[in-house]
Amino acid sequence: MAVELSIQEGLAHLHLNRPKALNALSFEILQEINTALANIEQSIESRHVRGLIITGEGEKSFCAGADITELMGRTLSQQHEGARIGQEVFNRIAALRIPSVAVIHGYAFGGGLELALSCTFRIATARAKMGLPEIKLGLIPGYGGTQRLPRLIGEGRATDIILSGRTVEANEAERIGLVTRLVEDGQPYTLGVEFLTPYLKHGLLALDMARQAISRGVQTTLSEGLKIERDLSTLSFQTKDAHEGMTAFVEKRQAVFKDH
Repeated sequence: MAVELSIQEGLAHLHLNRPKALNALSFEILQEINTALANIEQSIESRHVRGLIITGEGEKSFCAGADITELMGRTLSQQHEGARIGQEVFNRIAALRIPSVAVIHGYAFGGGLELALSCTFRIATARAKMGLPEIKLGLIPGYGGTQRLPRLIGEGRATDIILSGRTVEANEAERIGLVTRLVEDGQPYTLGVEFLTPYLKHGLLALDMARQAISRGVQTTLSEGLKIERDLSTLSFQTKDAHEGMTAFVEKRQAVFKDH
């Protein structure tokens, strides 16, 4: 399988294993990712999974983008359906109720960067290289790049990266907020575990509500965003985790959240 899924100690690990093709995304791989996400969603509901780590096999690439040879000679309807599938799969990652992190340890171009953009966080080693080079092929990004990148780093910087098709080095990616943090070289899964663990000590309900407030708020006006925050904040007080958290604070002990 070019897409491997494993679950251990509350973390799902989605691993792209196609190193000879630099972990490029074929339509078959997109469907395999979609199947893996269905399993992850079930594990979230059964409370067996609290975080997701996405990595790529090999030293050279996280994911080098779409499989270009597969995109040639397709009809208009086939191209439209392909974009729909890619967006649907990545939207599914973005909608997960758990935090996710893409560990970028080499190339993350085109669809590979769009995959990373669908995660809650992106971390990168110093040798990571990112970009949306579709413009160099006479194309534009189709799996969410023109929408998620501006929301993450601002319209001006995103327009520069998309219209130039240039490569963004790791240091610049951290400076402009494209990646959350630069990390030392190491085993990608381990780097992901080390990054996610501090977040997972909090209750999943509060983490999910906070992420909803942020993601929904940035797509609307400040006034509407404040209403979204107000509603979700009020809802958070009704959870058992909130009662536990406030009680633990008063009793000067560590809270034990149970995600309900």
